Amino acid sequence: MTVDIKKVETNMANNPIGVAVVGAGYWGPNLIRNFHNHDTSVVRWVVDRSASRLDQIRKRFRDIKVSESYDEAFADSTVDAVVIATPTTTHHTVADAALQADKHVLVEKPIASTSVHSLALCELAKKRGKILMVGHVFVYNLGIQRVGQYIKNGDVGGIHYIAMDRTNLGPIRMDVNAAWDLASHDISIVNFWLGCNALSVSAIGGSWINQGIQDAVFATLRYPGNVIVNLRTSWLNPSKTRQITVVGEKRMLTFDDMNMLEPIRIYDKGVTDERVSPAFIDNFASFRASIREGDVVIPKVFSGEPLRNECEHFIDCVTKGNNPASDGHDGLAVVRVLEAMDRSMANFGREENVDA
Repeated sequence: MTVDIKKVETNMANNPIGVAVVGAGYWGPNLIRNFHNHDTSVVRWVVDRSASRLDQIRKRFRDIKVSESYDEAFADSTVDAVVIATPTTTHHTVADAALQADKHVLVEKPIASTSVHSLALCELAKKRGKILMVGHVFVYNLGIQRVGQYIKNGDVGGIHYIAMDRTNLGPIRMDVNAAWDLASHDISIVNFWLGCNALSVSAIGGSWINQGIQDAVFATLRYPGNVIVNLRTSWLNPSKTRQITVVGEKRMLTFDDMNMLEPIRIYDKGVTDERVSPAFIDNFASFRASIREGDVVIPKVFSGEPLRNECEHFIDCVTKGNNPASDGHDGLAVVRVLEAMDRSMANFGREENVDA
């Protein structure tokens, strides 16, 4: 589906949603920038354990309160929602505290470090009647949404396989491996496109920088309908790549997130089956396939910042009570695949079923 991302009603300008951002490190400043717009939302608090980061916030935003602990921020009645950009291992603890304080929650991917904690957050959000959204930012990428429309409309036909590359030199993570950091994006994209979850996964990885934390992970996922998805993720690569190839019965397409002007290319290419079934096959001509070469179409995709779309969608859901396009259960589905990847790597690439 295509997410309907739009600004909330203009009368919200007089009563913007109060937000507390927990985590002002690598990704936090981007969230602060998007939520502190004084139109639909305003950042009331920034929480971080680093005093130097909080000093930077004080200097830049005079009207934002800061703290090294989230207790005071969560007790503030002017805070309606909490946005969490802390290390993955802390997501459950912080999100649980925010929901217990009756705040809506946007937590960066992955939702938690275990499926048990992920499910617990989903159940708590439902019990409290609060929005729980996961920062699967590529779901809010207009190019990804366009590809999703092509798949949904049958323009590429039945999907044979999807190949995905996500690499860069850094940033090196200490808390999770490359799959949890990088492949979580690609899993969320495929789940969004196909409207279903992976059935099984096999994966191998290598640890060279920090023992026990895979710097590169290569995985193959099986989806319903005999769809195969291959993932290549690494933070030890000389070049930054974000490329996806979708091979379908009718057409093929590529998505390159690094190409800001022309991210999508649709290839009218395929294989036309011309096999015959004689009683006795004794020559090459009686068993052949014809390669179809057609046009390459480059659709116009309007530019935009996916994170801004994500933040606007979250505020819209909080205001109207709508279910997010990347809710807690979507986050849970991704975590279950990541857990299966870890089990597979621990078993030297053995194919592991994804927990339902």
